[in-house]
Order: sequence, then C-alpha cells, then structure tokens
Amino acid sequence: MPAPIEDYALLSDCRTAALVSSTGSIDWLCLPRYDSPSIFGGLLGDDAHGSWSLRPTDPAATAERRYDDDSFILVTRWTTEAGTAEVSEFLAYDDARHDLVRRVIGVSGEVEFESVLRLRFDYARALPWVRQIGSPDDPALLAIAGPAAVVVRGPLHTARDHAHRATFSVPADHSVDSTLSWAPSYDDVPEPVDVEGAWERTREWWTDWASTLSHDGPHHDLVIRSLLVLRALTHRDTGGIVAAATTSLPEQAGGPRNWDYRYVWLRDAALTLQAYIAHGYLAAAGRWREWLLRAIAGDPADIQIMYGIAGERDLPERELPNFPGYEGASPVRIGNGAVDQWQADVIGEVMVALDAAREAGLAETPFSWALQRALLAHAAQTVDEPDQGIWEIRGEPRMFTHSRVMMWAAFDRGVRAVEQHGLDGEVEQWRALRDRLRSAIDTTGVGDEGYFVQHDATSEVDASLLQLPLVGFCAADDPRMLRTVERIEKTLMPDGFVRRYRTSSGVDGLSGDESAFLACSFWLVQQYAASGRREDGGELMTRVCEAANDLGLLSEEYDPAGRRQLGNTPQALSHLALVGAADALRG
Repeated sequence: MPAPIEDYALLSDCRTAALVSSTGSIDWLCLPRYDSPSIFGGLLGDDAHGSWSLRPTDPAATAERRYDDDSFILVTRWTTEAGTAEVSEFLAYDDARHDLVRRVIGVSGEVEFESVLRLRFDYARALPWVRQIGSPDDPALLAIAGPAAVVVRGPLHTARDHAHRATFSVPADHSVDSTLSWAPSYDDVPEPVDVEGAWERTREWWTDWASTLSHDGPHHDLVIRSLLVLRALTHRDTGGIVAAATTSLPEQAGGPRNWDYRYVWLRDAALTLQAYIAHGYLAAAGRWREWLLRAIAGDPADIQIMYGIAGERDLPERELPNFPGYEGASPVRIGNGAVDQWQADVIGEVMVALDAAREAGLAETPFSWALQRALLAHAAQTVDEPDQGIWEIRGEPRMFTHSRVMMWAAFDRGVRAVEQHGLDGEVEQWRALRDRLRSAIDTTGVGDEGYFVQHDATSEVDASLLQLPLVGFCAADDPRMLRTVERIEKTLMPDGFVRRYRTSSGVDGLSGDESAFLACSFWLVQQYAASGRREDGGELMTRVCEAANDLGLLSEEYDPAGRRQLGNTPQALSHLALVGAADALRG
C-alpha cells in the first residue's frame, strides 16, 4: 500500500515530478510532463500499479532524509547493523533529456541493497514489453509500450514475480548508480547518463535559482522551500504553473472528492506569480504573461478557468476504474470537469497579479495590455452572471461574494492602470462597474448580523472572504471583516484549522466531506497580522506549519485529528499562502 501522503518527498526537473516515500519507493512518476500518463502509479493503488523500491535488504534499517541544500536532490541516509549508506536521487535538469538518477554511496561498513522495479505504463493500463539490451558489464533494461519507452541502467535486474529485481552491496567510499531514461518509443535508445555531470548541473541550477530569492523574516526555511516548490511546479519550457503534482489524492480519507490538479488554473498561477514577484523573481511574470497570451488567444468570451501545461483547452474528466484509489478513495480521475465552469473571480486574480508585475517594473507590451483590456471587456459582459466560485462547486451557480469582490478588483486594477500608469482604456466604464459592484457587495454580500456572507442567498461564511482585505476591498479592521472572522472562528474552525466552508450546507452539490484547507488557515494568519492580532497570527502560523512534513512539503488539506495530510501534493496554493502569511508576520 502507498505511504501516508506526508511521507512523500518531491523530485522535480521543472517538467515533471516524482514522489518518493521515506522507505525508498517511487510511487508516482509521469513522463515526460506532469500531466503525462504514469509509469509508476502505486500511489493510487499498490505496487502492482507501478513502483520502484530501492532500500537496504535489512528490514531493521532506519532512514533519515533531507534535501541537498536548496535543491530537489533528495539524500536519504540508511543505517543498518552492517553499515551506513546514502541514496542521492533526483530528476536531472537537462534541456534535451528526461533522466531519473538514484546513486547509492557507501559511508561506512558494507550495506546490501535491493532494487525492485515494476514498470506500468499508461496509468497502469499497459504492461510494457521488457528486454535486456545491455552487457554483463553494463546491464540495461528497455521497456516499451505504445508511444513511450524507458531504459533502466545500473545493477542487473532479472524478472521475478511480475517485477525486475536486483541485489547489490555497497562498501564504504564506493557508489552504485541506477538511472531511468525516458524517450519516445520510436526514437533511438537514450545514451547512458553522465551521473556526475547531471548531479552537478542539477544542484547548481537549483541553488543558483534559490540564490535570487529574498526573505529575511520568520519561518525562513519553510518560505524558501515553498518558493522552491512553486518553481518545481512551473514547467520550464511552457511557463505553465500546475496546481499540484498529483491526481486523485482524497480530500477525505476514503471519500469521493478526488480531482486531477496537474493543470494550470489561472487563479493559482496568478497567485503564484504574486509570491514570485514579492520575493524578487520578476522574470517569471514576463514568462507567465506570455503563456497567458498564448493560452487565451482568440475571443475573450472563450476564456477558461484552467488549461493544460502548454495552454491546451480540451481537458475532459474521465475515471480510471483500474486504480482502486489512494487507500481505497475512488474514483480516480484524470482531466477535470471544472474546465467547463465559469468562475468569475479568475479575471480579478489575473488582473491583480499583472498589476503587481507592473508595479514591480515589468513593462507592458502592446499585446499584454490589449489582453488585459479584452479580459475586462469580458468581465463587463458577465458582471451580473452567477458562477461556480473559487471552490469550483458542482451545485447551482451562485452570486458568490468572493467572486464579486474579485471582479471589483479587476476593474479597480484597470482604473489604476489608466490613472497611475498612463495606459489607455475604457476607464469611465470600468470605474462605473467597479462602483456598482461595491454597492452591490455592500448590500447583498453582507448579512443581517453585519458580516460578509458566502453568497447573496445565505447566512453562511466562506474562508475565501479572508481575501477581501488582501485585494483592497476593505480594511482588515473593517467592522464587517472582524465580524466575518468571528463567524469563521465559530463555524469553520472546529479543531484549530480553517475549513473552506460548511459542506453540510449543500452548496457544493457533492457527497462526502473534506478536511481543513491549509491555504485558508494561512489566509487567517494574514488577517490576524493585519488587524492587530499578531500573537494569534503567530500561534496559528506555528500550528499550521507543523502540518508540513520533514522536508517542508504541504498537501492541499490536513486532518488535525488524524495528524495527516490529505489532498493532492505538493499543493501550490498551500505553499504560496504560507509565503504570504510569513510575509504578513514579518511586516
């Protein structure tokens, strides 16, 4: 069975990602992109769905792990009665290749390792044809199924029990390398990996990138690791920023709320962009703006709330019944039906992010400003339409307060672009729409008890309302905001962490429940800090940061009772919200 979600480490080459358990098993890897079919899918079932275990044969071996400095080179130190050895593993950063490297280095004594390789292509629906192509001195396995091929080099693996196994010993000051290289099945077999060169190049790339980041406040290590996670989820060829590295990890243990997050949500990407900009990484803004131009080219009325990594529009949601699901949580889904939803807030998030880039010094181009004008034109046409909101409800569309506020923010940034930056646009129309939205929100977005409500037909609150001060709609100490916080504390924090909303209200049209949403707790930290409750903010920040695993990684949700992470991992929204909360406590 797969390990607990918080037990997994992330490897990334900024094209795809692998998840490695603390027991040395790679249970998730899609090649060549984050959203490609898996070749190791044991995370959503068991070893029969694909995995690669590499660990000492001693069942009593213990492990400690860390990342090598500010990189995604994972170093696991194994201690056995016979000795100590380290496994350094990474996805190599290379423009022309796709290589997974696992190097075992002897530290003391002599340690025996076993490698168990189970290759299952196309989401475990294709058992590849595997043959030996190497020599006794240079063993190699070639596995082919359909359009994909991998070659595995290293110790000699032999077939047994539907797996390929190898056993080898590593004495002190010696090393044994294993590599997996992906290529299209119709191409030549990739040449062997220069492991030493790949290690040096990968480490240098990550540490050089991290050296451009700036942060001098509390929770420094977690902030830097979170920014590294955001970079690890940003595709280096296209500029697309995926929401998470996985699909179908459940929001509730054993539940049906299992979604594919390996795509680019305009909202999440725009918020990631703001985190980048706030910490000195302005180059990302220009690249993502180019991605945005490509993705939404055409009629603004055809804008989607999410796209594929290269801007693909067709992301139909399907179920994979061959996977039993993580700990039995089914169905397992690929694609995402939310692609067809209207979520009115996304234009606001995009406009706020591009405004931040403009304020930070990113020059507009004729095309980039034309794009923003087109987005505002579409917002003007849809300003009175109900939507599915930030949480992608699958129930009846509503006039969500958060969505209306983000539309207000979109027009506000348009007005600011004209008035403060001298750009041309329909400023009178935008100003009028901004003012009309404010009036409507002040009327229908506030309940009888004086707090902001989730939508205009309820007295329920929603954690997304914590973002209202962040976009400038109201002050953090606005009496309505303070009452909203009181209501959130009373109804959405049964165990000290913030939930998105009460699922029992039926607003989302889904069965089952969910756990605390980590980003929402970090938003509350920001609200506490901005409204004078810094001590409360610090205490909540510490509590939520303790939900991170030993490597500083966060999934989407957290179960405080079970002290376990839930939902897709690592989650961009959780990490960028952590960065924002740390910045708020610093200020």
